[in-house]
Amino acid sequence: MKMLLVGAGGVGESILKILKVRDPNGSWLKKVIVSDYDLKRAEEVVNHLGEDSRFIAEKVNAKDINAIIDLIKKHECDFVMDAAAPFVSNNIFDAAFLGNANYANMGTWSVPLEKPKYGYGLENNFSESMAAYNFDQHEEWQKKGIMACICLGIDPGVVDVFGRFAAEYLFDEIHEIHVKDGGNLRIPGTGDYDIAFGFNVWTVLDEVLNPNVEWSKDKGFFIEPAFAGQETFQLPVSVGSNTMVKVEHEETVLMPRFLQKYGLKKCSFKISLDDSLVNALKVIDGLGLRSLEDVDVGGVKVRPRDVVAAVAPQPKDLGSEMIGKMVVGIHCIGIKNGMKREIFMYQPFDNQESMEKWGMQAVVAQTGFGAAIGIEMIGRDFWKDAGVYSPEYFNPIPYLEIMDESDFEYGIVEMDSEYKAKQDKETMAEIFEKAKMKNVMNNEK
Repeated sequence: MKMLLVGAGGVGESILKILKVRDPNGSWLKKVIVSDYDLKRAEEVVNHLGEDSRFIAEKVNAKDINAIIDLIKKHECDFVMDAAAPFVSNNIFDAAFLGNANYANMGTWSVPLEKPKYGYGLENNFSESMAAYNFDQHEEWQKKGIMACICLGIDPGVVDVFGRFAAEYLFDEIHEIHVKDGGNLRIPGTGDYDIAFGFNVWTVLDEVLNPNVEWSKDKGFFIEPAFAGQETFQLPVSVGSNTMVKVEHEETVLMPRFLQKYGLKKCSFKISLDDSLVNALKVIDGLGLRSLEDVDVGGVKVRPRDVVAAVAPQPKDLGSEMIGKMVVGIHCIGIKNGMKREIFMYQPFDNQESMEKWGMQAVVAQTGFGAAIGIEMIGRDFWKDAGVYSPEYFNPIPYLEIMDESDFEYGIVEMDSEYKAKQDKETMAEIFEKAKMKNVMNNEK
């Protein structure tokens, strides 16, 4: 694989650090072009990777499709990894197609209507809804014989792999999948007005403040205003109770697309948000500071959102002072052996361990890990096809095997007491071994 990475932010750097550890000798990752609109940042990332001639820094403006295509052709790249801000994701997707390269990203771009109607129907709330731009071009990618795997991070990404695994190997019928994103990360000594964006500022402004989406088979997509659906959910590994709200997230369109055949009837996404961040987002939204429209400031045209993104603490600069864990997973309900089964399958990531091992804060490294394993799936031909897909489409077993190999921990909690009492207690390793055997038998058929 000769990869063009577009976007050398914190997650982009974490992807490369993990890939270098996974393939130190270049057995399948032959070359990586590390590109960013800020050449100094791209060069900084390359320097962090040490003396490795595979990694080359380049400057690129991702708003310019032709500039991306030129880089693909210049370095003969056969794969493009989009780690840039969401608003340029369609450009990078199109450039990969025109440059005849496979493609992956960690999320998609959506555009809510200025006055959403809420209630049922994506069309009543978005002029461009999540993943629609990508899936609408599925046939063109098929005809060209190249592949796009969209939404390949932690969530979406790892949780979508979990969804396919649960649907195929943990349930006879899976009826509900509810993604939960939480943790107990904190910075000791911070005040009530200290704000931390744990992830890309653009992404936070969009997915939290956009109308949120949940799905049911009977009624379709249900849309509500920001911060709807508050609930308390108990997370494992000593993280404890988290208060969560719904936000716009791609799993609610990806999982129904690929997992309905396993019986899926409901899907939602909820995240735990710090009170200070929620208050700040409400003020930013109320003042119109997430706008993409230019405003005149003393004769200079600026976009309010660019100002917010520039002055907010950057995720790559946060980390060493934080303590605690992130936990991301899927709460699943369905039928197994004629009984109701309810589980939580999750991936925990400790911030101090992440800083010590990767030099990255947990939210950034956790996302990078999910993407890096997905890139390895594509680079080693475990996942291959022509067209536009998301992780639910592919075999989850090799992905989970590499999670095991690389100590990217995951676990399962049985949540239904009756099922738990009546079924044989199995370790995660035993569950996975049974799944691998079933996978082998399926492949032999």
